Formats: sequence, C-alpha cells, structure tokens
Amino acid sequence: MDVSESASDANRREELPDNEAEWREELSEEEYRILRERGTEARFSGDYVDHDGDGEYRCAGCDEILFDGETKYDSGCGWPAFYAAEEDNVVRKSDDRHGMRRVEVLCANCDGHLGHVFQDGPEDKTGERFCINSAAIDYDGE
Repeated sequence: MDVSESASDANRREELPDNEAEWREELSEEEYRILRERGTEARFSGDYVDHDGDGEYRCAGCDEILFDGETKYDSGCGWPAFYAAEEDNVVRKSDDRHGMRRVEVLCANCDGHLGHVFQDGPEDKTGERFCINSAAIDYDGE
C-alpha cells in the first residue's frame, strides 16, 4: 500500500460517526439495527436477494467496496450471497451467539456487521458463501 492510499484510508475513517448517536442519525433504523446492533433481516426480504449486475456492492455505513457483482450468485439461502469478498475490506470474526458457531463478516473500515460466511459455497470457485444482509450494502453500478 502506498502513502496516498494510507492517507485516503485515514481520511475515510476520520469521516465516520464518532459515537452511536451519530450513527443513528446517519443510518436508517433498519441499517442501524443490522450494521451496529448485529441484526439480521428476514429471509427473502432484502432488496438485493434477486438483484443482478456487474457493479460493486459497498458498505451502507461507510461506502467501502465489499463485493464485486460478478461474485454474486443465487444460493437459495434468502440473502444476497457472494463467493468472494474484497478481502482487505472485510474482517472475519468468530460468532458463537444463538447457540451456533459461525464466522461473522464485518466491514474493515467501520466495523459494521454485514452477515456471515459459510464453507458451503460453489466448489468450482472459492467454496465460500458470504451470506450478507441487503440493508448492510448498497449497489453501485448498472
């Protein structure tokens, strides 16, 4: 990473809300519940479940690029699914909530909860299935 990219990353982080009250002002109620409180939207209810396009999916909290539209596929799980992420822009974290052992996916820039990643994705690709809440992402493209 060169110096200009580091400065850009630092500036982006400085522009984020400083506290939860500011996050509440910045995000919709649903976005806040999912991104900041680690919520989940109902299956098949999100805007991007059946969405197709070759653009980019960005974090709804900070606009960080998270997924390329070419990696989106229909997994039948009820949430947008991707077989790969922009690895430098996501963080994986162990999640033992709700009596399950899962791997949570967070935005590396704003720590927003995106969803979970599972090891039952397309075998001919990465074998991973990033199961992501529609309310946690925005689409940028055609």
